[in-house]
Amino acid sequence: MPTILIIDDDAEMTGLLSEFLTDHKYSVQIYHNPLEALEFLQKNSVDLVLLDIMMPEMDGLNVLRKIREHSEVPVMMLTAKGDVSDKVVGLELGADDYLPKPFEPQELIARVQSILRRVKFSNSMVDVVEFNDLIVDKVKEEVVLDGEVVHLSTSEFEALTLFIDNNNEVLDREFLVENLRGIQWQTFDRSVDVLVSRLRNKLGETPNKTRFLKTIHGVGYKFVAKQKK
Repeated sequence: MPTILIIDDDAEMTGLLSEFLTDHKYSVQIYHNPLEALEFLQKNSVDLVLLDIMMPEMDGLNVLRKIREHSEVPVMMLTAKGDVSDKVVGLELGADDYLPKPFEPQELIARVQSILRRVKFSNSMVDVVEFNDLIVDKVKEEVVLDGEVVHLSTSEFEALTLFIDNNNEVLDREFLVENLRGIQWQTFDRSVDVLVSRLRNKLGETPNKTRFLKTIHGVGYKFVAKQKK
């Protein structure tokens, strides 16, 4: 039974979420205090974190920063704020998804299932793929660049493996939208570009230095590294 950690100071909301998720066969842990939640995560493993942005003790973006210091657990941001900048910042910090309140419970379940399927699929693969200076272990979800481990979030690792599996092919934004989520993003949404930008940054790329991912202007992206045999 997958375990979901909810970090939200709204007791009524978390109670309803817990009941709904439990009905769908998920184990639920709830923390209204983000500092206590971070302490729990240091000592326990969970399958997914549902994290609210607006909390008095510590806002959700700072909580996410703290989580990413020691864990790549999938994180879905929940917030009443509709500001696009919050969404972009959350994704840049390593959030795997973003759901504004109010939301339909069935949409939440669909997104939770999509994230957990991606994690399960990634964990089931047995391939180690090697390029010049880059090794990707699909079993361990481990990426080594220039001899150093690169820490990727679940969505970043999924994007990287998608590019690797379609090496030297141009992937347009519509393809990425359909294959990175399981439910569609808006094709004009910046989320895909933010995700790819975050991945490229972790792979040591700059606008003037392309080692692995090339931007095809007006279309999408292409993974251009040559795989070792």
